[in-house]
Amino acid sequence: MVRVGVDENLSSELLRNFPPEAEIVRIPRESSSEHDVDFWILPFARKDAAVAFSRLHGVKVVQSMMAGVDWILPWLPKDVILCDGRGIHDISTSEWVVSAILATYKRLPLYRDMQNRQEWGGQASVRDGFINENGAQVGQYRILGEDIFGKSVLIVGYGSIGSAIESRLTPFGVTVTRIARRAREAPHVHSVDQLAELLPHADIVIAIVPFTAETDKLFGERELSLMKPGALLVNAARGPVVDTQALLDALNQNRIRAAVDVTDPEPLPPHHPFWSAANCLITPHVAGSTPDFIHRAFSFGAEQVRRYLAGEPLENQVTAQGY
Repeated sequence: MVRVGVDENLSSELLRNFPPEAEIVRIPRESSSEHDVDFWILPFARKDAAVAFSRLHGVKVVQSMMAGVDWILPWLPKDVILCDGRGIHDISTSEWVVSAILATYKRLPLYRDMQNRQEWGGQASVRDGFINENGAQVGQYRILGEDIFGKSVLIVGYGSIGSAIESRLTPFGVTVTRIARRAREAPHVHSVDQLAELLPHADIVIAIVPFTAETDKLFGERELSLMKPGALLVNAARGPVVDTQALLDALNQNRIRAAVDVTDPEPLPPHHPFWSAANCLITPHVAGSTPDFIHRAFSFGAEQVRRYLAGEPLENQVTAQGY
């Protein structure tokens, strides 16, 4: 038997695939009671996670359902095995990235704002400064939307989500360049040391790195200044991966565009200047969160418990690098 701790409100439907040898222990949120647990499944970035852990005894494994575990590492003892949710978010997050790129390039936020104002204003009536109107079309019309066909995409953080992003963007006819912590082959991946060299050549830059000391403000004033005029920065990683003030300056100076699912600070407070930044699409850290994701997550959790019972190596064990 293994005692598996889960949130008290977790639907029983999500526990159907757990092996019969798993004794489910529901952990109350509003209680000071203590519980004996071998394997704790921590679904999301709960603010009370450290307090909840202090009331658990015998924990040998903590399974996070999130890809990023930077919020767990500061309080989890080093002798407890930590596993992240790498792979669970691939579908939902990669679909968000593609959606954010298409929405930005096709100007959907702009058209939605115009719809809310009951304003019909397509051709030659709105311009954001990023369309290079040359050639035969000069004086004829302005196309507010752009094609992503033929664009150069730089994926910074080429892990499982980065690979899923590439597979979904490839049918659009883009050229993909990959960056990870270390260079590798098959497919060819550049080292993060080459970021400054590669940034000036990308039309679309996607940040999907884990948040660590090395990636804190990976995109600062220098990196943003190296991006092409009008290039799009997509942040689906963590807010602090991008320097907020540097990004605000670049956006408001009409140098680049951005689509972000994460911010620094987060949640983004009312009246923060990021809300009104030019050329920016913001969603509230929902890229990986869909109903289908929940089922994938707990199917993975059930398989991890099965591995634990069988004495097999657990997947996604977090190393000293933080992932």
